[in-house]
Parts: sequence; structure tokens; C-alpha cells
Amino acid sequence: MGKLQSKIRRRSDLYRATKGEALECGPVTQVIEYDPAHTDAINCVTTLNSDLCVSGGSDQAVVVYDWRAGKLAQAFHGHNREVTKVKCIPGGTRILSASRDKTVLMWDVNRGAEAVQEFCGHELVVNGLAISPDGLQVCTGSRDNSMCLWDIESGECLQRKTISRNLVTHVCWVPGTHSIVQTSEDKAIRVWDSRTWQVTNTFPAKQYIQTYCDVSASSNYLLSSSNGFGGQGCEATLWDLRQPGCKVVEYRGHLQTTACCVFLPPSPGAQPTVATSSHDGSVKIWDQNTAACLCTLTLDGSGPLVSLAPCDVDSLLCASFKTGMHVLNLAHGAQVELKEVARF
Repeated sequence: MGKLQSKIRRRSDLYRATKGEALECGPVTQVIEYDPAHTDAINCVTTLNSDLCVSGGSDQAVVVYDWRAGKLAQAFHGHNREVTKVKCIPGGTRILSASRDKTVLMWDVNRGAEAVQEFCGHELVVNGLAISPDGLQVCTGSRDNSMCLWDIESGECLQRKTISRNLVTHVCWVPGTHSIVQTSEDKAIRVWDSRTWQVTNTFPAKQYIQTYCDVSASSNYLLSSSNGFGGQGCEATLWDLRQPGCKVVEYRGHLQTTACCVFLPPSPGAQPTVATSSHDGSVKIWDQNTAACLCTLTLDGSGPLVSLAPCDVDSLLCASFKTGMHVLNLAHGAQVELKEVARF
């Protein structure tokens, strides 16, 4: 597909900030609407560089979008089921996408619309996808209870291990190390050594399914998020990776499943923060150390908010089931404010 020129129109924003212990996030403002990136629910989003994001959707497409300019850059079609996860090889032009069709495909934005590599071997949906810090290997995890390690260039499966009831929900490679962290529907968090392909640590099982995980840039801390309903479960948890199984704080306040949790880039002079998104349609910003909720933004009519991608200190992308991709502005000051500024 060629570049699609966006038709920009303005309207009154529909969001509201929830009340309670969280600060209301700014007055009603206007939101720029660009042409949509997907024709169905968006399941995942990440960043390729400072201007381009990559998303995967239930429409089976992998889309590269210039989120600053509001223009479609490229779309890839090769999966025959919905796309579950997308990752980009650091500092390059290659993208990997996992799907319910049991495969992982690799694309290159400089090499046309066809996949340049395929990774086949899982027996069920692939929910976990992580790339090694050197960009040479990819780790995948599936509902078939297996974790696999692949050579990116050849597509060869280097390692495979199956653990009973380990229905993988997400995978993260710990920056600068040989360690991989994965969450599972069996409520456990496991740490793997990519050299031996053995589990080196298992965190204490939580009460509910663990849906997502993220690792801090320092490699010291891990975030995991929890399934739940009616305010039970629904939390995110900060763990100390230097003391496996050591729970630091919990972030509680969502009313439904917390689908995503991410560390936010540090703002000079500000306290470290994390963000969570939930099936209750809200995004929350938290003080990383105290677990105080600094701000809540609810996106009306969005349905579940399933994926977050920090772009820079001030910008955060949020993928939704019903209203596309939301561009959020994060203002740091005496009070933290979160506003929706665009959607596509």
C-alpha cells in the first residue's frame, strides 16, 4: 500500500477523567482525528523510531504509521488470523509480528510488502514475542505451553521447552542480559536463561492470571499486570529482579483486567512513573516507588485498552478495541496531566 494522505478534522474530545484519589486530567479539549490505521480492534503497539509506530490488529494487518504527522506509512498483510504482538529489532528497519495463526513473520520496511522470514513450530496462538539485545535471536511463547528460541537470520528453532500449564501471555528480554521473563495463565512469572534454556527463577504465583510484563531500562525492576474483575485482581505489581520474587509495591485502582503495564521514560527532575491500561477503558499514571495514582484518563467508548507504547517523555500511544489508536500527551509539572490529543 502506498502512503495515504490523512484527512484531518477536529471535534470536541469525548474523554473524561475519573474522580477519586486520582487527579482529574485537564479540561475538555479537542482531539485531531486521522484516518484509521486498522479496520478492526488493535491488539498491540510498539515504536519503530521517534516518528513511526507499529501496530497489529484483528484485521490481520501489521501497520507502520507516522503518529506525529497522522499518515499511514506502510501496511503488511501475511497473517491469516489476528495479530497478537509486534516487536521491532532495535536500531533497524525490521519488524516481527506474532499471530493467532501460530506463526511469527518478519518484515522489512525497506524490502517491500512480503515477509522476509517466517518462524513456524508452535501449535497454538503465539502470545509472547521478544528480541535479544543484540538483535540476533527472537524468543516466542505460546498457549501450547512452550517457549522457543530462534535464529533471526535463518529462522531455525534453536531451543524449545514445554512446561505443563505454562500458557504464555507475554515475554520480555531483560536489557543487556541473557535473561528472559515471561508471564502465564498459570499465574506464575518465570525467568529463563537464553544460554541454557532453563528456568532459573519462578516468582510466587499471583491470585489471578498474569497478562503482561515489562522490564525497566536499568534491568533492575519488573512490572507484571493481572487479570481480574470488579476491582479484584486488576492490579499491576513491581518486582525487584535482583531479588527474584521480591514484591516492591502494587498498583491498585483499575476495575477490570489490567491488560498492559509499562515503565515510562524518565522526565528530568520528576519521580519515576509507570503506566497501566485496562479493560475498564482507563489509563493510569503511577508513582513507581510509592504506588500513588497520579492521574487517570478514561477514554469513553473505547472498549478494552490493551496495549501501551511510550514514544518519548511526553507522548504515549494506547491501543483500543473500538476507537483505534490514541495519542496521549503526558505533562510533568507540579501535577501530572494526561490528555488525548489525537487518534487514528
